[in-house]
Amino acid sequence: MLSFARFDLSESSYGLLLLARKTPAWREVYTKILDELIRRHTTFWAAVDWLTKLGPDPDRARYPKAYRGLIPKDLWGNYDVPGWTANGIEPWGLQPDPIGSTGNLFFRGFFTLMLAIHRAVSGEATWDKPFEVTGLDDRTFAWTHRGIAEYLGNQWAGVPHGPHCENTKIWPFCLSAAGLGLQLTDLTLGTRTHWVYDRWVEEAFKKKFMGFDQRGRLKWVAFYYDPLLDRVLGDRRIFGLFPSIYVVPQNRELGELLYRNAVASVGWDKRWMPVLYNGRDPRALTMGFLMAREYGDHTTARRLGRKLASMENARFFDADGGQDADEYGYFFQYGERYPRGQESALYMLKNLLDGEGEWGRAFGEQDTEKFSAPTVSDAEYPKLGFSVAWNDSARGVLQLESFAATSSARGDATRFRVRNLPDAHSVQVRRDDQIHQSWRATDSNSIEIETVVGDHRYEIVTGYRGAQPTRPGKTESNKTNSTSTTIARPRTSMTDIVTAASTVAAACPCCASAD
Repeated sequence: MLSFARFDLSESSYGLLLLARKTPAWREVYTKILDELIRRHTTFWAAVDWLTKLGPDPDRARYPKAYRGLIPKDLWGNYDVPGWTANGIEPWGLQPDPIGSTGNLFFRGFFTLMLAIHRAVSGEATWDKPFEVTGLDDRTFAWTHRGIAEYLGNQWAGVPHGPHCENTKIWPFCLSAAGLGLQLTDLTLGTRTHWVYDRWVEEAFKKKFMGFDQRGRLKWVAFYYDPLLDRVLGDRRIFGLFPSIYVVPQNRELGELLYRNAVASVGWDKRWMPVLYNGRDPRALTMGFLMAREYGDHTTARRLGRKLASMENARFFDADGGQDADEYGYFFQYGERYPRGQESALYMLKNLLDGEGEWGRAFGEQDTEKFSAPTVSDAEYPKLGFSVAWNDSARGVLQLESFAATSSARGDATRFRVRNLPDAHSVQVRRDDQIHQSWRATDSNSIEIETVVGDHRYEIVTGYRGAQPTRPGKTESNKTNSTSTTIARPRTSMTDIVTAASTVAAACPCCASAD
């Protein structure tokens, strides 16, 4: 179910949102990577299952025994396994557009989330202009970010139990990701679509996909629901762990209920028990670990962190087989040449989540001031990168720390620009506590700085005095659609940011091979 390449795309995008919160004055490389990820999501291979898994699965009667837990017992041999999208079955018939379809919710849901992340990072309308999505028989269909979100919202409004992911199956995991995409879209585009998720939580998720005892205690969470048969598959609390990461920014109380019951059901929160986990796939452990940190559950975070550390197999490498071992990834125990995009990118988030509530705030706050504040541009990444880039508006200073993103480029001459300046001719530049005079004004609001690739600290006196600086994400509440206009110094260490940026590049093949 998670072997499709589009999940590498979507899960590689989450770290970019967090990185942009750490270096709000340098986001151009994150935007470039997101553009590449989104562009690939419009291709045949992103929608390959919807475009090739047509009609009922002809292999139904030959499924391996390992599939038995995924299918109702009485329907074994006569029911499609999760992952078979079944485009073309009745009553819907063949639908050539992977976005404008009845089923295939997870395709447009995760895509909406990626598009919203792009808008939150870049502030640009690149993907709110018509673009082509590949469909059946190489046909293409024109869509926009806003159009996809509104189509999804309108469709969901007509089916309170939620749109189908694969035909005949509705998943809390996919619907919660789609809901998060709608929430961030509303926050960045000003649309009003997220109400359908809130309604679904109250009228469907809590009533159809979750079971409670007479005292109101959670007893089980559904794996998926078939509305045609009115059948729920799954009766374990651990199934709530997988949607919880998407639920948390939308409904923090519900997300915590799902998370705490999931880890309690397998004993991960009990310090006297070993962490029981037999699989190679670290996804469940990673989600439990990230949510433990989100909720300040230090016991579970410590226990799962140790388990993951014994599995992660982290290392630097050169994706091109050369001497510049500057990509970084978590290889786990797969014995493969490259780290798996999904698992490495998801686990990488641990380097970017500073503490309790940070994940929820990333999707609930919008810093729009960064789009008009002094910003670094035209840096020669992947030669040169920035681990610190923020505006100290109390002092009127842009703080930067650079690093050699490609080891062999260290010491090379390079340059970068700073734009959105109040007055380019009144700027002062210091590098490593010394006056740096190798710069020039390129227009009234931009300068170009000549320097060398390496580890350097810059203080650029810009005179920009916007919002008063506070640490990012520190607000009095974590309500949906709260806004923030602070541009602040990140608490994440330089090492964590450099490592995270290298992990994103490694997880994204279009970035690992960048010129």
